[in-house]
Amino acid sequence: QVQLVESGGGLVQAGGSLRLSCAASRSIFSIAVMGWYRQAPGKQRELVATITSGGSTGYGDSVKGRLTISRDNAKNTVTLQMNSLKPEDTAVYYCRADTLGSIIPSWGQGTQVTVSS
Repeated sequence: QVQLVESGGGLVQAGGSLRLSCAASRSIFSIAVMGWYRQAPGKQRELVATITSGGSTGYGDSVKGRLTISRDNAKNTVTLQMNSLKPEDTAVYYCRADTLGSIIPSWGQGTQVTVSS
């Protein structure tokens, strides 16, 4: 298990940008997959973006081309750069870590992103 702390959320107008960061309590070098998920009120949590230890990335269909995930193993952080934000991007954004050998992922406490129209 690893403790994760998200930061960078806030209120932004449609078309604007935000940069979310996820800080891990230990080295993420060996963490197989790290990702961002989001949950809007009344909706299920959904995948936003993932990045493997090798740097391969994946994105949810609704965010492709607008959001970029990256990881810095030296700083134990994962970043989500969000551009061209839309009101439908409004949600609580959670960081997740999947470690080899563990079936239980680690989650952060979430950070609120609100996009006004």
